Amino acid sequence: MKSTELKELLLLSPRLTLAAAESLTCGRVQAKVGEISGASEFFLGGITAYSLEQKVRHLGVDRAAAKGVQCVSASVAEQMARGVCALFGSDLGLATTGYAEPAPADGVVAPFAWWALAHRRRGRFVRVLSGRVECPGATRIAAQTLVAEAAIAKLVAYLRDLRG
Repeated sequence: MKSTELKELLLLSPRLTLAAAESLTCGRVQAKVGEISGASEFFLGGITAYSLEQKVRHLGVDRAAAKGVQCVSASVAEQMARGVCALFGSDLGLATTGYAEPAPADGVVAPFAWWALAHRRRGRFVRVLSGRVECPGATRIAAQTLVAEAAIAKLVAYLRDLRG
């Protein structure tokens, strides 16, 4: 992704703002967006909500549903994306949650994650997308980086389609 492309797509009329909610990526999405010169024109901020309690408190994630899947599912990622839009008042919310390492006790043999993108207009959600990123054989840091890059790539692809 060329950082200038993300900026240009967000700043086309009508301008769109962005916020990020992260768990697995632990701030890597925010760091990549923050590397863009002029990010303050569209990036409102982000939150790393690593625990269930913080996802519930700050992002409005449903406690019972999230607890049943260790906070890792398409639904949890989508709730995080919608929640960060509400928290920051942004048009777009980008979220990540997953496993950066195998977790045999949870039946996870390789790192994977869910990303989600929520888009709202006038306070109403018009689109919520999500997808899974597989990271077989990746180290913890490599998985975090791969997922952050994949989430941002999905955001750029969505904006390309939207801006047509």
